[in-house]
Amino acid sequence: MKHTNTYSHLTLEERRIILNGISHGSTKTAIAQTIGKDKSTVGKEIKAHRILVKKCSLPLECSAYRKCPFHRLCTLDCPEYTPFRCSRRDRSPGACNGCPNRSRCRFDKFEYHPEQAHAVYRQTLTDSRAGVNLTSAEAKAMADIIGPLLRQGLSPYQILQVHPELGICEKTLYNYIESDVFHEVAGITVMDLRRKVSRKLRRGKAATYKKRQDRRYLQGRTYQDYCTYLAEHPEGFVTQMDTVYNDESSGPFIQTFKFVKAGLLVALLHQEKTASAMLSGICLLETILTPALFRKYVHVLLTDRGSEFCAAQAMETATDGSRRTRVFFCDPMQSGQKGSLENKHIELRYILPKQTDLRGLGLTCQDDLNLVLSHVNSAPVESLGGKSPLELTAFLYPDLYERLFAFGIRRIESDSVILKPYLLKNKKNR
Repeated sequence: MKHTNTYSHLTLEERRIILNGISHGSTKTAIAQTIGKDKSTVGKEIKAHRILVKKCSLPLECSAYRKCPFHRLCTLDCPEYTPFRCSRRDRSPGACNGCPNRSRCRFDKFEYHPEQAHAVYRQTLTDSRAGVNLTSAEAKAMADIIGPLLRQGLSPYQILQVHPELGICEKTLYNYIESDVFHEVAGITVMDLRRKVSRKLRRGKAATYKKRQDRRYLQGRTYQDYCTYLAEHPEGFVTQMDTVYNDESSGPFIQTFKFVKAGLLVALLHQEKTASAMLSGICLLETILTPALFRKYVHVLLTDRGSEFCAAQAMETATDGSRRTRVFFCDPMQSGQKGSLENKHIELRYILPKQTDLRGLGLTCQDDLNLVLSHVNSAPVESLGGKSPLELTAFLYPDLYERLFAFGIRRIESDSVILKPYLLKNKKNR
């Protein structure tokens, strides 16, 4: 084993050792131990510098192609379509060099070449030390693309997913903006980054007093019960639920639902925050989806312990007396237990910011809220591989997508996504 040199750059000789490890089917961990690096370094090196040497001849990379009953006329809507996954190519070591099944494989093939990888690395290193690798014309052209999208509320990550032709990574774009590269040519500054101006100092809240409530509805529905149930039913779809509002006395109140596997946010507008209102929201969602799809996609409902969600038994029971879902509650003061929904609320707040009059902003009916949801769900999400929640839902859960489309939640073209409050003011033109 080589002595550790974790903090030094990879050499050409080390890259050749990486190739040798790939060719013999070694794991990234084994390769990393040989050259004295961390396994993440090896993984990033292979992923960054492997090249596509042969494109799949099939319309789609489908693992069911050998027994395809549709004569391999692949489409995303095919009921037999299963995305192909190769443990060697897609996991470890991460490339196809030396693969014994190479001659029989019909899918995309990636190879790692140390000399080419080292040359690219040297060029990148030189460029990074030579200042901003842009001419003024290139900076102006880039600013013309990113400027409008930043003002529409999109993040640098989302912009690069929509415009991969910019040819830079997310970190580089952040560095350009923070270094005022676009300030002179287009007036873009760090203040145009939405997270830079959204952070505010926390202020203490005045104490509030509420009557102690009956908590018997929590029996059998705690977060520990939720974890136990999921361990016994790992195939179950989880939907997280909460309430969003600005004025607790007069509303409006937004009942939110996050379909976790699809990354999709659905919300219903209420004029009061009561248990009966939230129950009516559950019933409305069942009507929107149909009872069969509701039982499929709202198999488990996880929410917090707000008083508006105390009617757990009624939420679980359909009108015919049958069980339509299972309701569980997070632990007190543990909103992170439904963190997927809490993170989605951040995007919702880009359009419906706190401390504003939501009605004055333009949120007056469910159609207005559906417009907001359409834009939020059409923005690319990093955890979804750069796809938007509506794209993923249309692909993986078309029956769910069709019902939501009929309800009024529509996919917005990437360049037209707006995550700013002025979306509702211009709703007549959208």
